[in-house]
Amino acid sequence: MATLKTWIRAARPRTVLLSFSGVLLGGFLALAKVPELVEGPSFWLTFVFCALTAMLLQILSNLANDYGDFKKGTDSAKRVGPQREMQSGAITEKEMKRGLAVTAALCLISGALLLFVFAKLTWQEWAVFAALGVGAVLAALLYTLGKRPYGYRGLGDLYCFLFFGWVAVAGTFYLVTKTLDFSVLLPASAMGFLSNAVLNINNMRDYENDKASGKNSLVVRLGLKKAFVYHCLLIGGAFVCLTIYLILHHAAWYSYLFWLLSLLFIKDLISIRKTQPERIDPFLGRQVKHSFLLVLVYGILVLMGT
Repeated sequence: MATLKTWIRAARPRTVLLSFSGVLLGGFLALAKVPELVEGPSFWLTFVFCALTAMLLQILSNLANDYGDFKKGTDSAKRVGPQREMQSGAITEKEMKRGLAVTAALCLISGALLLFVFAKLTWQEWAVFAALGVGAVLAALLYTLGKRPYGYRGLGDLYCFLFFGWVAVAGTFYLVTKTLDFSVLLPASAMGFLSNAVLNINNMRDYENDKASGKNSLVVRLGLKKAFVYHCLLIGGAFVCLTIYLILHHAAWYSYLFWLLSLLFIKDLISIRKTQPERIDPFLGRQVKHSFLLVLVYGILVLMGT
C-alpha cells in the first residue's frame, strides 16, 4: 500500500508552488486595483479557494502524467530525472486510479465552493467559470491519458499557458474584483511563459526518452537547440509583459526594480546552455523558485507603485 510520503512525491510539491504563484499574482493585481478588498473576509476566502483549486489541479495533472506515461511505456528504465512512483512500483495502477478519482473530486468540490459560496457570482458568471473549471480538470487528465493525449502531440505548452497563466491570474483577479481589465492579460501571459519554462526544462531533460517512446513534446518537435532558444524567449517574454503592464498603469520608477531578478534567470540560462539534458533536472526546481520570487517581488512593487 502506498504511503503518505509516496503520494507526496507523486504530487511533485516543487511544481505545486508554481500553480500557487499564478493565483498569488492575480491577488496582488486585484489589491493594487481595489486596495479596500483586503479589509473584508470575502477577498481572503476567495483567494484561498482559488489557490487551493489551482494547486489541486496541478496535483491532478502530475498524477495523471505519472499514470499516463507509465501505461504508455514512456517511463522506462532509460528515463532520466526523479523516478516516477508507478514506474518504481511504489503506487499500483489500482491505487493511482483511486488517487486520480479522489483528486479530481477534490478539484470539483473546491471549485464549487469557490464559485457557489465565496465568489458570489451571477449565474452567467458562474456558467463561464464552471465551464473553465470542468475544462481544467479534463485538460489535466487528458494531458497523457486517453487514446490521443495532447501532451504527446506537442500541445502541453498551450494548456500550461492558458490554465496556469491566463486562467490562474486573470481568473483570480476577476473573482475577487468582479471587474474586467484586459491589461491583466499581460502579467497573466508572463505567468504563462514562466510556467511553460518549467515544462520546457522538464521536456528538455526527457528529450531522448520522449523521442524514443513516441512522446512528441514541443521539445521533441523543435529539437534541443531550438528548444533552448524557445526557453530564452519565454523568460524574456515574461519580463517584457510585466514591464508593459507597469508602463500602461504609470507605475513609479522603483516598480521596475523587479528587473534585478533577471540576473537569476540569466545565470540559469547560461548554465542550462552548458549542461547536458540528463543533468538539467535541478534547474526545474530553480525555475519554480525563481518564478515564485519574481511574482512576490513584482506583486509587492505593484502594490507600492501603482
